[in-house]
Amino acid sequence: MKNHPTDPFVVSVFDVSHRIGDEREVHLDEKLVERWGEGVAYVDKGHTVSVDLRLEGLHDGILVSADIDTTAVAECVRCLESVNVPVQVEFQELFAYSPTEELEFSVHDNHVNCEQLVRDAVVLSLPFQPLCDEDCLGLDPETGEKLTEPREQNATTIDPRWAALEALTSTDKTTASKPAAKKRT
Repeated sequence: MKNHPTDPFVVSVFDVSHRIGDEREVHLDEKLVERWGEGVAYVDKGHTVSVDLRLEGLHDGILVSADIDTTAVAECVRCLESVNVPVQVEFQELFAYSPTEELEFSVHDNHVNCEQLVRDAVVLSLPFQPLCDEDCLGLDPETGEKLTEPREQNATTIDPRWAALEALTSTDKTTASKPAAKKRT
């Protein structure tokens, strides 16, 4: 059975509907018509999302199990380089024959619409802080170039913005060591 002509994630379940124990597998390779996700990681418009669905007929609905594969575009949060992140996620949801308050999804005209489930599963699995490499050192704060080896920690170098505070600590050593005078009332 072919999926819906206008919505690629709407799948016909006519052959397993009200047939307890029957099952069918469907493979979908769909190009996204819009970007999924925001921030530093997202699946861009035009990328292919591969979905392997298993549809199982049950007494009260259709159990849909899915394995999803795609690639997200991300930006390393340390060095800002572009990174491709493989996304592999799965879900399982019951589509009820008759809508109820307990079940969010239902079968409509012998079709199930999996788009919201696929989108939610993919977007929720995107990394919040993607890295190009676990050992990425980030950018050099002075030059802005990507670091290839750890920076030397030089204790004598003081940021010029803090120089005024350094002057306070070096000239005020005598008052800092004296105990505070008690107030008389």
